[in-house]
Amino acid sequence: MGSQVSVDVGAVRVVIVGGGFGGIAAASQLQALNIPFMLVDMKDCFHHNVAALRASVESGFAKKTFISYSVTFKENFRQGLVIEIDLQNQTVLLEDGEALPFSHLILATGSTGLFPGKFNQVSSREAAIQAYEDMVKQVQRSQSVVVVGGGSAGVEMAAEVKTEFPEKEVTLIHSQVALADKEILPSVRQEAKEILLQKGVQLLLKSHLAGNGALRVNEHLQVEGCSHVYAIGDCADVKEPKMAYHAGLHASVAVANIVNSMKQRPLKAYKPGALTFLLAMGRNDGVGQISGFYVGRLMVRLAKSRDLFVSSSWKTMRQSPP
Repeated sequence: MGSQVSVDVGAVRVVIVGGGFGGIAAASQLQALNIPFMLVDMKDCFHHNVAALRASVESGFAKKTFISYSVTFKENFRQGLVIEIDLQNQTVLLEDGEALPFSHLILATGSTGLFPGKFNQVSSREAAIQAYEDMVKQVQRSQSVVVVGGGSAGVEMAAEVKTEFPEKEVTLIHSQVALADKEILPSVRQEAKEILLQKGVQLLLKSHLAGNGALRVNEHLQVEGCSHVYAIGDCADVKEPKMAYHAGLHASVAVANIVNSMKQRPLKAYKPGALTFLLAMGRNDGVGQISGFYVGRLMVRLAKSRDLFVSSSWKTMRQSPP
């Protein structure tokens, strides 16, 4: 797209609601293009929640998973809780009364979920890190741990606990016989189950759980009925697994389409491709697939399991990890 947009951006102001993987990807691209934007999140720092599960069991790891927004985006970041989006007047209203005007809106609010997999609350970096350190202490004191939900996050959580604390009794409860996301190759899902059993995780299957809703979007990732509003990441109803990698791809399409709309060019469509999915089964093991093809456990361990892509988020935020 080039280093800057060559049209008049005086009337353009993008507001990004949510500073997860999709949100920071969109903000970084807008910043590079010199397009005015405001990133809003209720925390003062980005949370690399791909590594949240390890931060729950390994003391000292949490500080690597929270990265300051203001250091990277400076005056283009606002900490606050969004309480209303006025589409008619094109403003985002924060809890403190501030109204942020927008010409284009990107919704990157992610998905709801329970701590420790998600950390969706108003918080400072210090308080968020302490919450995970407190979680580590709880796990350390527990004789047994029960993980409810055998999707990809549940599988990884059970593996993280059993890897860090092999002496503890760990039980994983899931609604189906097969573990992890249904879009993953059956061989990968089966090997994930075998790794858990090898680690000594007890499996309690066929217990039913509820699902979550999402915003309906068209092929351009525009929210239905609102051509200047985009939804990216977990909050978008795209038929693919909810992944940080996909949120970044969505962000690129949304930003490209904002630029295309400014230049009166055709909009870009988002088309899910062959699935790449890596499951970290603790720091010393993993299983997965790349572009729909099975990859060996060693490759997954080297690619993801050792640092859970933490370094890539620090690079995106142009900061050095602690």
